[in-house]
Amino acid sequence: MINSTQDSFFTLSAYVDIGIFKYLCFLIVLAVYIATICANVLIIVTICITRSLHEPMYLFLVSLFANELFGSTGLFPFLLVQILSDVHTISYSLCFLQVFCLYSYAMIEFLTIAVMSYDRHLAICYPLQYKTRMTFNKIMFLIALTWAYAFFIMVLMGYCLAGRLQLCGNIINKVYCDNYYIVRLACSDTTVNNVFGLFNMFTVIFGLIIFILYTYLRILKVCFSGSKQTRQKAVSTCIPHLVSLVNFSCGTFFEIVQSRFDMSSVPNVLRVFLSLYFLTCQPLFNPVLYGLRICVGTSSTKCTVTTIIL
Repeated sequence: MINSTQDSFFTLSAYVDIGIFKYLCFLIVLAVYIATICANVLIIVTICITRSLHEPMYLFLVSLFANELFGSTGLFPFLLVQILSDVHTISYSLCFLQVFCLYSYAMIEFLTIAVMSYDRHLAICYPLQYKTRMTFNKIMFLIALTWAYAFFIMVLMGYCLAGRLQLCGNIINKVYCDNYYIVRLACSDTTVNNVFGLFNMFTVIFGLIIFILYTYLRILKVCFSGSKQTRQKAVSTCIPHLVSLVNFSCGTFFEIVQSRFDMSSVPNVLRVFLSLYFLTCQPLFNPVLYGLRICVGTSSTKCTVTTIIL
């Protein structure tokens, strides 16, 4: 596919030689990965075996935490290998596989948070109709649609559009593969890629943020006109979602800014941190945030164990 250079691999140029400190970095990243896996698996197991948590909100959380495991697995094993490696290259096929995993993870994350805000909107604004509107079949449909849509878009964007490009280079200035950087290496026409990428960014990111803000404005309206108990319920259930949204949105914003604008004046270490923020902090941050929320919703021993581990 890369006919002009005859290369079958990409070089990730954002890595720098840190000598013996690479072993310390390896241990830190490994510890973060293990903590991420353990925290997300623990919350999923807690929700599955605790009957009082078999409610729509917690089923959506299972989907969210499964996505954190999916995204982390798409990044951390490869990152650990690259930290210890002296030659920072990745094969053409593995690079596109990583693009598929990481972009799908980001899209599923936004879609799941949007679905959860819709769920909270129904629960608070239409409490008497909630169980008839949010049935088990509807929950499964929304979860399946979230994952299927993200996978479909990434197959279309990553393989059908980016995969057809003729590339005139193989250097990606990041520590992982990025679809935008691959498109920038093309010496063929990229108009379709750019238009589709911008359309997808505005519909998925900005469109979902507007939808989420709309649902929470409706929730706030009900809170101000309702009782103190209604306000307390809304605050306890909505704050974790909003905090998660803000955290992930900030990380995504950092990634978009540094990909689209000249960041050569910014230290390389800071650029690497910003590019990894939404891929590493969110999977570790969400189990702690929602784990505390789950402990508020149940008094079981499993909850106590979860809190101690987190």
